[in-house]
Amino acid sequence: MEPIEAYIPADVPDELVEDFLANLNAATSGTGRMNLFACDQKIEHLNDDFFDGGKKIPLTSNDPKHLFEIGLRAHKEGTIGVLAGQYGLISRYARDYPDIPYLVKMNSKSNLVKTAQREPISMAMCTMDDVNNLRLNGVNVVGIGYTIYVGSEHEPEMLSEAAMLISEAHQHGLIAVTWIYPRGSAVPDEFDPQLISGASGLACCIGADFTKVNYPKTPYDGMSIPESLGVAVESAGRTGLICSGGGSLPPDEFLKRLWEQVNISGARGAATGRNIHQKPIEDAVKMCAACHAIICNGASVEEALEIYNA
Repeated sequence: MEPIEAYIPADVPDELVEDFLANLNAATSGTGRMNLFACDQKIEHLNDDFFDGGKKIPLTSNDPKHLFEIGLRAHKEGTIGVLAGQYGLISRYARDYPDIPYLVKMNSKSNLVKTAQREPISMAMCTMDDVNNLRLNGVNVVGIGYTIYVGSEHEPEMLSEAAMLISEAHQHGLIAVTWIYPRGSAVPDEFDPQLISGASGLACCIGADFTKVNYPKTPYDGMSIPESLGVAVESAGRTGLICSGGGSLPPDEFLKRLWEQVNISGARGAATGRNIHQKPIEDAVKMCAACHAIICNGASVEEALEIYNA
């Protein structure tokens, strides 16, 4: 699979273009395609994704160290682009794992307060000065991330904050990734392909380098679901679309869906959490490698499954 030529946003200062390219290459393993390890769910889903008494989730998953051990192993093997986590989570562990490429998630909220109770809102919990302090301390921060709930009554605040943080990130030579989900009382179906396409276009308009969106659950008329995601890919323009990994699936189903997202939809990667970290470390690291093979190396589903089952 041929690397995607890097595009340098016009708000990156000329003297920091090389830094930006180095961070982009680190995040995409030099391919322009991103295998993002999503570790922000300790806030987003609280402990639901990390402990079930050992029924389906390994008991080792409850310790946040599990995430960083996976990240370190996969980084040494060259099979993840970035580990995405909140500023505090990264700061608690990064002195022991400074070389992992990190994406600092600037905002987060739990899933306890539902839309019926309050419109979703998630505001920044740290600043670019905080992010730069991590970098000064030797932590390999390559970019920032931010979640926007488009359709919420609080959409304007999140849009404004995200746009300013993206601009600041570029001015420091960092990449910026958005998580954009249609959600709120104005949104009848957050998995509607037209809304997902709108979300991806919105990400381009606020300057994001990549954006994570949900996979549609229903297609456009006359299209398959992977083809429907392709409309969102086109809508994103020069912003690379990466798809949410979703809930845990059997490895063959998950890798088949990932292959379709990359090869039919044209997605430039995926943001995977549960399908990696809800596994013992050896299996988790092999899943990172299998995802990398599809996203960055053009592997078939069968080839990726061979890597996972090795």
